Amino acid sequence: MEHFKRSTEVEIALVLTNNPDAYVLQRADNFEIPSHIFDKNEFYKTDNIIDMLKNLDIDLIVLAGFLWLIPKRLIAEYPGRIINIHPALLPKYGGKGMYGDYVHHAVLAAQETEGGITIHYVNESYDEGEYIYQAKYRIEKGDNLEMIKFKGQQLEHQHYPRIVEGIIKKIKK
Repeated sequence: MEHFKRSTEVEIALVLTNNPDAYVLQRADNFEIPSHIFDKNEFYKTDNIIDMLKNLDIDLIVLAGFLWLIPKRLIAEYPGRIINIHPALLPKYGGKGMYGDYVHHAVLAAQETEGGITIHYVNESYDEGEYIYQAKYRIEKGDNLEMIKFKGQQLEHQHYPRIVEGIIKKIKK
């Protein structure tokens, strides 16, 4: 939101979440971006979300911290236009249950020497969509959970907005 607040090419038109306590709702409010909270029934059994997106003429759906599988009909409505960011170098440490600290704990437990992020298209399976971009960081011997989380977050902030912007430009051509 911060990155795109003055953009003439990218507008964040809506924030959707299934978590009524998500910090993104406060951020959306601060940036005067409309938001909507939904439950599993609305997401999986109705077309309300698709209708909202279509009514707003949404070009790209950008996921961040969303843990549910995306319904097939939403993927069909937005083919190649739903992206996600994962806090590991896929294909390692991906799949159901591999998110947030679970990923970072697994990376540390495996004594990896590098970590990273993967930005990928979303398909019907967790973390299996085509990769768009990966970035790496070194894991030093004394690094703990907080240190590798920080390194990953730095990469996310550096690369995700840039990748989103590039995809939007291609879509609008």
